[in-house]
Amino acid sequence: MDTAATRFDQNLALGLATVAFTLCFAVWTLFSIIGIRIQQEFGLSETQLGLLMATPILTGAISRLFLGIWADRVGGRRVFGVLMLATSACVYLLTLADSYPMLLAGALGVGLAGGSFIVGVIYTAPWFEPERQRTALGIFGTGNAGAAVTHFCAPFLLVAFGWETAAQVYAAVLAMTGVVFLVLAREDPLAGSRHRRKPPSFARQLVPLADPRVWRFSLYYFFVFGAFVALALWLPHYLMEVYGLSLAGAGIAAALYTLPASVFRVLGGWLSDRYGARLVMYWSLGASLVGAFVLSYPPTEYVIQGVEGDVSFRLEMGLAGFVVLTFALGFFMSLGQAAVFRHIPAYYPGGVGSVGGVVTMIGGLGGFFLPLGFGLLNDVTGIWQSAFMLLFVIVAVALLSMHFSVRAAEKKEWQADQEKTDLPGLSR
Repeated sequence: MDTAATRFDQNLALGLATVAFTLCFAVWTLFSIIGIRIQQEFGLSETQLGLLMATPILTGAISRLFLGIWADRVGGRRVFGVLMLATSACVYLLTLADSYPMLLAGALGVGLAGGSFIVGVIYTAPWFEPERQRTALGIFGTGNAGAAVTHFCAPFLLVAFGWETAAQVYAAVLAMTGVVFLVLAREDPLAGSRHRRKPPSFARQLVPLADPRVWRFSLYYFFVFGAFVALALWLPHYLMEVYGLSLAGAGIAAALYTLPASVFRVLGGWLSDRYGARLVMYWSLGASLVGAFVLSYPPTEYVIQGVEGDVSFRLEMGLAGFVVLTFALGFFMSLGQAAVFRHIPAYYPGGVGSVGGVVTMIGGLGGFFLPLGFGLLNDVTGIWQSAFMLLFVIVAVALLSMHFSVRAAEKKEWQADQEKTDLPGLSR
């Protein structure tokens, strides 16, 4: 670091960045609530609703790569503040839409909020010593709880004032936060050297992306983060249709998934440091495979030919069991999110912006394609649980890919008579 940061400076930077990211994430998932009312008002199909929910995620995913590189060049403070102000304007303009194409256009602008994660990482990390960076970034990552904020607050705003006013309230809060951030946040300790040095070329920053390991990490993040975002968007609608909950009740039940899934990301970082990121990824993907399989089982009637006649019974997931299983699924997803990002600074210390940008971009694309897939599967199959069937297939592919990659790496180590870990910083 160019200058020694005081503990107050560190706490101020971390606090402002975490609050800003939380509100950005709340805006990013706003369609999980207002999309339900928009579907009713505009007469949208399940596929159209899925596309509307997913469109902000697309913008957020793609923008992360470029915002990460931009923040690497000019610093996270200015990029973060400008990003919040631009997004708030897009949220307000959304309320003027009077057709489905205009809603999609507005949703593209709202999605800029999703690029805030990589900007916040680049702003926050330089404030802390290397041994404290992981803890600080773990705390910053709890801003995923913004999805729970939306699930708790947006239903009541929507019921009381309508979806347009709810969106305008979100726009005003985000704009005020952007102004406060620009006023109170200070330039990070690397600002001086960043201004003095010649920034690397765009092509040079993309060099690490030729490493296949980057794309392997991206596949994991496609599930642990992309599916987390997708379910955060889809669960309120799912709970209302499958279990007959009100909008407010569905929001609260969905928050029981999104809030713990966000908070436990800190635990995932600690476990990755303590036991190794590779092992934590095995826990995350393995448990998610089991959870997705159970959740994918639709209500089924069985008739068995018994000794004294037919015996019939029914298998069906009750609301309490569903909430418990989604809580567990979110918990293990949060561990996986932390484990993926534990690898990146260790393998690519000079390319956190570009590598982290592409990994989060692919993860965000999961949040785009999956809600669209959920709606399409509903229209095609007519089975609500088909969403979890899709998740089961994806996590199975990710787990098998990781396992065979690990086995191949271990085989090379045995042949070379070397013993390494999947994380250079944890080699003993």
